[in-house]
Amino acid sequence: MSDAAGARDAPPAMAICVPARNEAARLPRLFEALERLAVPAGTTVHVCVLLDTCTDRSAEVAMAYAGRASHRVHVASVGGSAANAGIARHAAMTLGIAAVPRGGDILLSTDADSWPGTDWLLATVAALDAADLVAGDVQRRAGPQDRAQDRIERYYARLYALRRRIDPLGWEACATHHHASGANMAMRVDTYKALGGFAPVASGEDARLLDDASRAGLRVRRDAASIVHTSARRHGRAVGGLATALQMLDRTGCDGVRVTDPDDQLWQYRHHVLARRAFAASDLSLLVAPLRLSLDHLRGVARDCPNAEAFAMRVVPEAPAGMRQVSLATAERTLAALIDGTIPAQAA
Repeated sequence: MSDAAGARDAPPAMAICVPARNEAARLPRLFEALERLAVPAGTTVHVCVLLDTCTDRSAEVAMAYAGRASHRVHVASVGGSAANAGIARHAAMTLGIAAVPRGGDILLSTDADSWPGTDWLLATVAALDAADLVAGDVQRRAGPQDRAQDRIERYYARLYALRRRIDPLGWEACATHHHASGANMAMRVDTYKALGGFAPVASGEDARLLDDASRAGLRVRRDAASIVHTSARRHGRAVGGLATALQMLDRTGCDGVRVTDPDDQLWQYRHHVLARRAFAASDLSLLVAPLRLSLDHLRGVARDCPNAEAFAMRVVPEAPAGMRQVSLATAERTLAALIDGTIPAQAA
C-alpha cells in the first residue's frame, strides 16, 4: 500500500481547540478531563491551546501539561488584543488546522472553563457520520442562584423539541438540545474552511456559524449524546456572553426577559417544512400563497441554493405579524398550549 493510500485509510486525526484568556485557575480541570477521554481506535488527538493576551500563569500551566500529556499538545500565544470571542476562537481553530491539516480531519471547539465527558470524542465521531457540523450539549454546573437561567433553558429546550417534532430532519439526533455553543462544537477541516470560520464578533460567533452552516445547506446536528460541562461563573471573558447574562439575571430575575412569541416561531417552523417539500418537488408555486412571495422571487432564491435545507433556511421570512417579543411567562404559557394541543408531526 502506498503512503498516500495509507493516509486515506487512516482514521481522521482530531484537534481540540481551546482559546484561553487568563485561565490558569481553570485549565487544570480541563486538562484532567482531556486525559480521561476515550479515544477512537487509531486516532491521534491534538490539544491546541491558544493563549489570548494572557497576563497570568496560563502559559506555564499549558506548558506543564504539554510535558506530561498523553495527547499531542500545541501552545501558541497572541497578545495586545481586546477581548473578542470570535477572533480568539478562530485563532484556536487555525492552530488546530495547522496540527490536523487534512480535509477529513476533525476540529473540536471547547472552552478553558469547560470539561468534556469521557465519551466526548466517541460521540463526536458517531455524530459526524450523519452530519456536517455537530453542536453538542453544554451542561452548566449550576446552583440555587441559577434558577432563572435554568428556567430560560427549560423553555428553549421545549421549544427546540417542538421544532423537531414539527420539522424532523434525517440527520438530527434522537436526543437533541437547544444549545449553539462554541464550548461544544465539531466539524471536519474542510467544513470549517468552507464556512469561513468563526466571525470576528465579541460574542455570538458560535450561533452565527451554525446559522451560516444551515443557510449553506449543511447538515447541523444538535446531539445530546455529546456532553461538555461548563462553569456558571459571573465574570467571563466574552463581552455579552453567558457570564454577562447570568449577572443580569442575578439582578432582575426573569421578569425582564423577553423572547420571540412561540406562535411566530411555530409559523416559521411549519413553513420550513413546506419550503423543503416544494424545493424537492421542483414546484415552487406551492409557496407563493403561504409565504406571500412572488414566483420570480422564489426561483431567484432557489437558483443560489444547493439543496432543500439551504432553500428553506433562506427563503422563509418572518411571520406575517413579525417576530413579536413577549415576556418569558407569556411564552411559557403559549408554548405549553401548543405542546398540549394537537400538533401534527409535519406541516400540512
